[in-house]
Amino acid sequence: MDSDKYRLQIWYGGHVQGVGFRFKAAQIAKGYEVSGFVRNLDDGRVHLAAVGEKAEVRGFVDELSRIMADFIRSTDEKEDLTSAKYAGCNIEL
Repeated sequence: MDSDKYRLQIWYGGHVQGVGFRFKAAQIAKGYEVSGFVRNLDDGRVHLAAVGEKAEVRGFVDELSRIMADFIRSTDEKEDLTSAKYAGCNIEL
């Protein structure tokens, strides 16, 4: 579909809750043409989904990963195309 956009989902493990991870993700996202969400999971991980042009999404997650590197111990990634519509980068509780 022409309306499909690149989507990257990442599940971050480590000491990623209670350290401002979601807030930092939303703050960094403002500098990129991306939308999506970031939320804490019950198992202690953080789930991030970012949608946009591939270079913008990758730039965003690369910067987030660099800044939060001391807290990240593992990442699981899934990339695909989606027609889902997001507005901004939302922090979900």
